Amino acid sequence: MNTPTKLAGLVLGLGAVFGAAVGIGAVVGPVDAAADESSAAAHDMGTEPAEEHADGGHDAAPAAGAQPTGLTVTEDGYALVLEQPSLPAGDDVPVAFRITGPDGEAVTRYEVRYEEDLHLVAVRRDASGFQHVHPELGADGVWRVPLDLTPGSWRLFADFAAAADGEPRVLGIDLAVPGQYSPEPLPEPAAVAEVDGYTVVLDGSLAAGEESELRFGISRDGVPVTDLQPYLGAFGHLVVLRTGDLGYLHVHPSEPAGGATPAPGPNVAFGTTAPSAGTYRLFLDFKHGDVVRTAAFTLTAGTHEEHGS
Repeated sequence: MNTPTKLAGLVLGLGAVFGAAVGIGAVVGPVDAAADESSAAAHDMGTEPAEEHADGGHDAAPAAGAQPTGLTVTEDGYALVLEQPSLPAGDDVPVAFRITGPDGEAVTRYEVRYEEDLHLVAVRRDASGFQHVHPELGADGVWRVPLDLTPGSWRLFADFAAAADGEPRVLGIDLAVPGQYSPEPLPEPAAVAEVDGYTVVLDGSLAAGEESELRFGISRDGVPVTDLQPYLGAFGHLVVLRTGDLGYLHVHPSEPAGGATPAPGPNVAFGTTAPSAGTYRLFLDFKHGDVVRTAAFTLTAGTHEEHGS
């Protein structure tokens, strides 16, 4: 896309606008049963995780020009290992994996980040089927969680910090799900997403190598939602994936200006840096009425020159 689109983004804030909708589709082709565990060369940490604050907010300050994470199965001697590289399609399919450390043994001690020891994000290679879950760790060092899987190649991201060094890492691995594969075309960029009767409006744009501030305004039946519930220590949680290689950006709402206490809606904003020009898929988790919902957006990041014109 040539023109930066008003959508997608990342920083906790104020102000609101609300409007119309979003779309999807499908195609066809069989999938192989073998898991592709190959990973792309780029593996530098992209967005440094936000520092948590007592008020439940976070500083989200990724460095300009940062690279996405989750492109490799190993980093600094740590590795993401699936118990089974191929699993059948279905609902609540048990998935098991380990994080092994530099000594080759399963890691059993983690630092809590955003209220969890480990975050697992699963998404099909066509950027559909997004799931953000929190597996349970067994005494044997194996993480287990059920996932809803459709045929195709899935990418799993483990976002964690081992207690041994406290360094946050995101490792990614492919999981094969055999069957008739029907890839979904990427939804076109749009400033509005609808989910379960909620309307989410995205205001802002992304430019490669330049930090952007973008806001999500949440309403229900035309009424701004002002009683969002905390989820993972904040009023919103955003995962951004670069289409193609599924490079992973993981950001959280930033602090309001002047150190004010974050408001529980209707607006949640984030700050992040797109590592390159291209198309990104954004998944905003928010909690209301004791239910976590996910609003999805497509965003095109232009070059710095396009952004400034």
